[in-house]
Amino acid sequence: MNYVTLNNGLEMPQLGFGVWQVPDEEAEPAVTKALETGYRSIDTAKVYENEQGVGRAIVKSGVSRDDLFITTKVWNSDQGYEETLKAFDASLERLGLDYVDLYLIHWPMPEVDNYVETYKAMEKLYHDGRVKAIGVCNFNIEHLQRLLDECDVVPVLNQVECHPYLQQKDLKAFCEKHNIYVEAWSPLMNGGDVLKHDVTTGMAEKYSKTPAQVIIRWHLQSEAIVIPKSVTPSRIEENFNVFDFELSPDEMNQMAELDRNQRKGPEPNDVNKG
Repeated sequence: MNYVTLNNGLEMPQLGFGVWQVPDEEAEPAVTKALETGYRSIDTAKVYENEQGVGRAIVKSGVSRDDLFITTKVWNSDQGYEETLKAFDASLERLGLDYVDLYLIHWPMPEVDNYVETYKAMEKLYHDGRVKAIGVCNFNIEHLQRLLDECDVVPVLNQVECHPYLQQKDLKAFCEKHNIYVEAWSPLMNGGDVLKHDVTTGMAEKYSKTPAQVIIRWHLQSEAIVIPKSVTPSRIEENFNVFDFELSPDEMNQMAELDRNQRKGPEPNDVNKG
């Protein structure tokens, strides 16, 4: 397992397990399998409605809490200072935990314009020791810049849609400049055809890996944090089995040339409701 050191000194597994679109009753067996496989970072959110299932799996796993890295997020309808504090308490109760390692704003919702106050509430949670790190999701450069200008704690990461067809090069450069990690959601493009591209299938054949493993490896070598999701036990194992090969500089360049600025999810400025 690879770890990265966030800008506040906290270590985080570079490869984690996501549970977006996983129903609560399926989250428990999926997370159980992930923890058995070796994952130690689990990414959930209030809006996924599976924090309880994640929490049950954590308790039953027997893995020491100190060895786990648990992320959850404040949803759009809970933004605002007091609302965020209440939402955090509710997430913590559903998870059955005393703290979370990382708390994120799910979307900036710039037209609603509550994300600065929301982040200031998260700063309080951080200073109170109830979260070990805070960050954001789906923030464009202008949203990040405003937090840097108006808040005290630099986000440790920005979780955004990122895959070979949407490589977020400008955003990554901005984040790198400010010591903010980029974490990739939908890292395999969720139903996109990048898994069938000649470049990824060719590399998969060369290394006796799957195209998904090649793409996850590309994320890791691109210095991104990555959280593939699956409920299929064999895929959960497959997505984790990416530490025994390495793409060459030429292959990394071939992957870089796949960028199309092609989204599967919404543009962050277009999301302005709960």
